[in-house]
Amino acid sequence: MRLTLRRRVTLSFGLGLLVVTSVLAFATWNLATGYLLRQREASATRQAELNARLAGPSPSAAALGDLMAGPDSAIVVLTASGPVTAGRAVDPGLLPAALVEQPPGIARTIVDGVPMLAVARPLAGGAVYVELSGLQQLDRTFALLAAMLVLGTIGSALLGAALGSWASKRALRPLAELSSAAGRIAGGDLRARLPAQDDPDLAALAAKFNSTAQALEQRALRDARFASDVSHELRSPLTTMVNAGAVLRRRREHLPGTAGTALELLTSEVDRFARMVVDLLEISRADQTDDPPPEEIALDALVRNVVATREPVPLDLEPAVVPGDRRRLDRVLTNLLDNADRHAGGAVLVRVRACGDRVRLTVEDAGPGVPEDLREQIFERFARGVMAGSRGDDTGSGLGLALVREHVRRLGGQVWVEDRLPVGARFVVEMVLRSSDG
Repeated sequence: MRLTLRRRVTLSFGLGLLVVTSVLAFATWNLATGYLLRQREASATRQAELNARLAGPSPSAAALGDLMAGPDSAIVVLTASGPVTAGRAVDPGLLPAALVEQPPGIARTIVDGVPMLAVARPLAGGAVYVELSGLQQLDRTFALLAAMLVLGTIGSALLGAALGSWASKRALRPLAELSSAAGRIAGGDLRARLPAQDDPDLAALAAKFNSTAQALEQRALRDARFASDVSHELRSPLTTMVNAGAVLRRRREHLPGTAGTALELLTSEVDRFARMVVDLLEISRADQTDDPPPEEIALDALVRNVVATREPVPLDLEPAVVPGDRRRLDRVLTNLLDNADRHAGGAVLVRVRACGDRVRLTVEDAGPGVPEDLREQIFERFARGVMAGSRGDDTGSGLGLALVREHVRRLGGQVWVEDRLPVGARFVVEMVLRSSDG
């Protein structure tokens, strides 16, 4: 799986600082431990040379005890008559052979599990003076230094990752704003713009995006204005045609045969044309006008009022108040009921239910349903062919459900269609619940 750009930048910063601090830590370790060890060896060598001169060629154990440098140190003098020791018990056989056989010299050794530094110096008469001093303190210093370097390396890597995350977030913020603005435009908010940028490189991008969005908004407004103007111009002749068709339909019995059939076709097409013009006017008005301030609407009461003007439909309503525009909500429900009448023989249930902080308005029918692959297309403009092919003959404009989605979007909600068991479709409108009663 490919990592996101932000994660790649974060990883790059973290790994970069990890490598740099690891190199620095390794160099620091080598320099510091080498220096401390050399200082310790030089100190032990000077002490052993001084003590060897003070001990003489045939020292006693008591005399050697006076030369001890600490509780963990030991002195071994190898003479022809045997070893003389003082301090920590040390088996002369455990001393490094090369150090004893070829003094002077210095070497690290382990005595009873304790690290020690052995310094050998020759004495008169062939004796060898060996002084051992403990290295526990130096090893503890090395361990502390190693822990600090490891923790520092890990901390620097984490700091680098945090710095990379902060830097990438700051660097990608303009892209996030661009993505957000583009998403709002794609969702229908043509007024979305990028904020002004201080960075010269980003200012040109923001200006270009804003000018493009402005041009798109102007074009959409021109198209909506054109559709509105055309629709307004068509209303007068259409009203005359509808009224004339109604008169002719009342005299249908005087036009038998082919003439009567032609009259029915003509009047039905005129009615559909009139509905399309009304829908186009609604769409153009929705595209051109700003939404009024939202008001609190009793959704259950609105449903009762709309259904009361139509054929009776079973209701299952919970009291619910939503913020919105009464005209848009009225049109949403009307269009859904018209859609059920036209394609499914009418609605069989209208329900209002609160779901947490949301409220759902559902319109159910017992028709053929909507295939899953067409459930998004039916909300597109002029989707009449889709509806006719999936749910029976169509006499609509293909704009009703598109208006439903547009109104619901303006109300801050969402709409979808799902299966109703055992048969039929359920159109669901979900909106924010302002409050509930009962």
